[in-house]
Amino acid sequence: MARPDLNLLVTLDVLLEEGSVTRAGERLALSPSAMSRALARLRRATGDPLLVRAGRGLVPTPRALELRDRVRSLVREAEEVLRPAGKLDLATLERTFALRGSDGFVERFGPELVAGVGDEAPGVRLRFVRKTDKSTGPLRDGAVDLETGVVELALPPDVLGRPLFTDRFVGVVRNEHPLSGGKVTTARYASARHVHVSRRGLTEGLVDEALHPTGRRREVVTVVDGFGAAVALARASDLVATVPERHTTDLRRGMHSFELPFPAPEVTVSLLWHVRLDADPAHRWLRDRVLDVCRQVLGLP
Repeated sequence: MARPDLNLLVTLDVLLEEGSVTRAGERLALSPSAMSRALARLRRATGDPLLVRAGRGLVPTPRALELRDRVRSLVREAEEVLRPAGKLDLATLERTFALRGSDGFVERFGPELVAGVGDEAPGVRLRFVRKTDKSTGPLRDGAVDLETGVVELALPPDVLGRPLFTDRFVGVVRNEHPLSGGKVTTARYASARHVHVSRRGLTEGLVDEALHPTGRRREVVTVVDGFGAAVALARASDLVATVPERHTTDLRRGMHSFELPFPAPEVTVSLLWHVRLDADPAHRWLRDRVLDVCRQVLGLP
């Protein structure tokens, strides 16, 4: 069965409102002959004359009268669907957004983000999800709305990104650790026992790549899957955790942090989202809030 031409709904709406082929044609910018052909198509589609002559004018048939309100409603709804989204009203917005991030992001930026969002849009809820891998699948399938992370490879075409801030690695130990006193040299750093962070269980990463040109290697004795776990182990033992400075400020509170004695690797933390949400006004507002909070907390311009 052939699919009906939905453009005929607009034509029928105007015809029933005007009750005149000529006036309907003028409103639709169609010639009288084109309007007559459109009426003929409507008659075939509905199996009803719709408008019949009465003296010098046209009058609607019972079927036309039956359809008039329904057609008008359908056309108005279609116009609403095809109209750009209205202005975002944060005071009445009710929506839940899921944000996926690695250890430290919620602790560092969550309180200000939750407070700021609550002030502007009290009906919005934020759900923070721990990031366990670098897959963009959760963004693609709609499980999460936003994600933070370091982009190591080119993003797929359906995922968009925006840099939030640059972070560099620092060392952290408990206050009683030997490295908490005196100058930390490459030799002292390398000879200590280390906890390494890798979601894939690897024993080397960016820090080791930066250390290798010195001719030294770390003694990695344990591997964890998050910065929070690494800092917790360093706080309770003589292990050294090497973690992003800005990302872990709150996690490292009360411990001794030090600059690495070799060029510290830097990473750029970005905000990621799926292209289908790019034009959504509420999503765009939340993206701006995340960026503003990061700048505010880190004192960035």
